[in-house]
Amino acid sequence: MAFVWPVRVYWEDTDAGGVVYYANYLKFMERARSEWLRAFGFEQDALRDEPGIVFVVRRVEIDYLSPARFNEQLEVSVALHEAGRASLSVRQELIRGSDRLAEAVVTLACVDVIRFKPVKIPEPILQALAPAT
Repeated sequence: MAFVWPVRVYWEDTDAGGVVYYANYLKFMERARSEWLRAFGFEQDALRDEPGIVFVVRRVEIDYLSPARFNEQLEVSVALHEAGRASLSVRQELIRGSDRLAEAVVTLACVDVIRFKPVKIPEPILQALAPAT
């Protein structure tokens, strides 16, 4: 089951042609991932402070399917794809009504905030994010 976050397209999100600049799709997806974690009770600043971890983007595979334009109301979905010891991958879609505008698989590494070296994802996070079986 996917988490969905609404996004409105502002002028600042578009290029000279009035189309959402391609890199901004990644910003929309980042916002949705932050809200996804928040919905499970995990604030990123609290994770940074204790237990001293952050999730960083390690890899993005994205397909741009259709353009988004100024003032459109979009939805960005997030669903856990895979969970490893020190990384997660999520599937994300950018949607306008019934149209998929972009789809991506984003791999996030869990790293120690001081050394920026991979560390094990805390068990409470893995338990919360794992779909019910």
